[in-house]
Amino acid sequence: MNSMILMAFLGLITGSFILIQTSPFEMIRDIAKLFDKKEQSIKSKVKNATSTKKKKGIRKLMEETKDILKATNKEDRFTMICTISFALLVIGVFVAVLMNNMFLIPVLSIGFALLPFWYVKFTAGKWKKELNSELETALSVITTSYIRSESIITAIDENINYINPPVHDVFKAFLTQTKLINSNIKIALEGLKYKIDSAVFHEWIDGVIDCQEDKNLKSTLTPIVSKLSDMRIVSAELDYLLYEPIKEFITMAILLVGNIPLMYFLNKDWFNTLMFTTIGKFVLAICAVVIFISLAAVIRLSKPVEFKR
Repeated sequence: MNSMILMAFLGLITGSFILIQTSPFEMIRDIAKLFDKKEQSIKSKVKNATSTKKKKGIRKLMEETKDILKATNKEDRFTMICTISFALLVIGVFVAVLMNNMFLIPVLSIGFALLPFWYVKFTAGKWKKELNSELETALSVITTSYIRSESIITAIDENINYINPPVHDVFKAFLTQTKLINSNIKIALEGLKYKIDSAVFHEWIDGVIDCQEDKNLKSTLTPIVSKLSDMRIVSAELDYLLYEPIKEFITMAILLVGNIPLMYFLNKDWFNTLMFTTIGKFVLAICAVVIFISLAAVIRLSKPVEFKR
């Protein structure tokens, strides 16, 4: 009966979209625009810069997802992620209704809807490792050429064909700007600085800017690049420890969820109490909340090793 009511509700939603001549994708696209960073006034920028209040919860997760997609040049996929999130929300409601557990409806709908955003945040760690590896190679060869030629433009130009994306695109834009738009190297380096989210890269750019005033400072660039090598070595040594919380979470989640069907074969009275009584349904909802909260915590703990200035 509940499944029939849910199907009728989904049919009502579908008919409403047809009646107003729009589509769920357009609605989700409009909702996604609410999270776009709009142009702010000077007063708002000063307030945001001086405010110590940090974003929390779903709003923070949305902003982090957008930042990750922007850094990986996949910002146009945010609408698709929102669409998948909405579809999973409906699936969560459908599963809870099929189980005839009203306590699970908000838990599964919100938890399932957040899964795509958690996935993006989790896979960002792998992308960050690849970026650091490519940065290590690029900065190493550019620094070697710069020490020899004492010209950052020449150093980048000599090695641009040996650098892979996404670092290649950043340095290619730098060469285009210095050769065709503005020959002021300091301004171009300042613009280059924040195109890659890496504390070591920012420090290296600061070092190159200082070298424009004093060429004797070029010897300080090599120790900066070596920090990326140290990060790679430490990350390789700690990989097991970083992924240990994920293994423990998967194990405990399987044991927790797997005990429910196992209980059916061991003691049907316990199973019926858990599935068909109010207290049992509430316990299932609490277990689902714990699983989703634990998943969010595990993803937060599994970030790769980063160097902080």
